[in-house]
Amino acid sequence: MDALKADELQELVAIATSVGWGAADILLAMKPSDLNVQDSGDGPVTAADMAANHYILENLQATCGTRNFGYLSEETYKIQASGEPIPQPCVWVIDPLDGTRDYIKGTGEYAIHIALLQKDRPVLAVVACPAVERLYFATLNGGTFVEKRNQLPQRVQVSQRNRIEDLTMVASRSHRDERFNQLLNRFPIQHQRSVGSVGGKIAAILEHTADVYLSLPGKSAPKDWDLAAPELVLTEAGGQFTHFDGSPLKYNQAEVSQWGGVIASNGPCHSWLCDETTRILAEIDKNYPLE
Repeated sequence: MDALKADELQELVAIATSVGWGAADILLAMKPSDLNVQDSGDGPVTAADMAANHYILENLQATCGTRNFGYLSEETYKIQASGEPIPQPCVWVIDPLDGTRDYIKGTGEYAIHIALLQKDRPVLAVVACPAVERLYFATLNGGTFVEKRNQLPQRVQVSQRNRIEDLTMVASRSHRDERFNQLLNRFPIQHQRSVGSVGGKIAAILEHTADVYLSLPGKSAPKDWDLAAPELVLTEAGGQFTHFDGSPLKYNQAEVSQWGGVIASNGPCHSWLCDETTRILAEIDKNYPLE
């Protein structure tokens, strides 16, 4: 399959945004008594995860017609995993409920991620934040937009804040270990806040309430479906999203976990932040060697 053309991407983004809103309705309508929380080994899974996942897959497959797409979903990859990348040149990557713990707690800090990869990079992305009724979407080289309920989409750009003392970092409140806490304590950005889902963290950067997101794998690591859609909506809004060494992320590899540390930012200080993160981690690992 050749590179998707601009008109094809626009057709697909219309499909993905519609599906994103439909999945949001499912999550908003689910009652706490119906969640049937289970432990998947990687974290909790609820009936809401499964219902949204089924809805997204069913509707993407029905509306995308005979196009030769692959599908990588958080809720189904274990039963289809072969240790090899999905062979189709274009692959939908889906997280029907990013931030399940926050969804269970009722914080509202959860999101829906839908991304379309071409080879190993995202070319289309949707990040829906149901609790605040906002949906962000982007296409490669087409910019990022935010859509509110029954309103026309508006173009989104990240802030241009470029002084370290003015920046705010957003990080996970639950996926932390001692090494990550050491990094946060030594990090030059001391304005820090916690948000539940990766999609919510990137939305905070898009909304100018944060500027930097940091992820450091410990016993587990973020997966393709955690990062692919948030990456594109950030970068198409002018931000940057890389490994600590500045290299780009690659998706649909044999391993779905993104073990390299990840830093996302509004952009102006990104290279310096990558260097500083690498320096601090080297000091931490010297004093607290990994087992």
